[in-house]
Amino acid sequence: FDVCGAMSQGYIGYHMQQGLEKVLRARKNGKRVVTVVTQVVVDKDDPKFKAPSKPIGPFYTEDEARKLEAEKGYTMKEDAGRGWRRVVASPMPVEIVELDAVKCLMNGGFIAITVGGGGIPVIKDENGNYIGTAAVIDKDLASERLAEDIDADALVILTAVEQVCINFGKPEQKSLATMTVEEARRYMAEGHLLPKVEAAVKFVESKPGRKAIITSLDKAVEALEGKAGTTVC
Repeated sequence: FDVCGAMSQGYIGYHMQQGLEKVLRARKNGKRVVTVVTQVVVDKDDPKFKAPSKPIGPFYTEDEARKLEAEKGYTMKEDAGRGWRRVVASPMPVEIVELDAVKCLMNGGFIAITVGGGGIPVIKDENGNYIGTAAVIDKDLASERLAEDIDADALVILTAVEQVCINFGKPEQKSLATMTVEEARRYMAEGHLLPKVEAAVKFVESKPGRKAIITSLDKAVEALEGKAGTTVC
């Protein structure tokens, strides 16, 4: 499973790298882009390993799912009436193994694409060696871990919508331009908000003066200027 994560990190990073370099070249910007295949350490005793919940892979019938459970030891669950899927743990990111390499690239003027898909999940054995494990690390929490570790001023999380909404899809739906940490925590407790808000709150609380922005790709620049998106501060 960890090898699949490494493969997808590499090929998706490659496409992003080509796209960014094409735009930079058109703008006569000499910056280079590098993709770093990134391992992310998780705690082998994280309680989420005992309660796997992240659906992955194809859909199966119930009979097929039970057979996979018996033959391979997978945990299989029914997924929203669409069929049965394997579920794996989604533990918290603890440490980015290649952090020093990422910092070195950034200090050298490179744009680094890293912690793709949340990173390759690894645990440390008793000898300090890294061993891949079957898990999916939340990509927003992994990005938050990276943002803290490189001492970023702002964390920008890009998604499909311009602003975070409460009561999404209901007549009383409301878009939010700003949120305090206290408001975000209240909304999360009420079950309104996306998991991305958890990463935003964690980053803002990590150091005074930091802010997090959630917005769409096409509004990223405007959001950094305070003209779009949802800012958590």
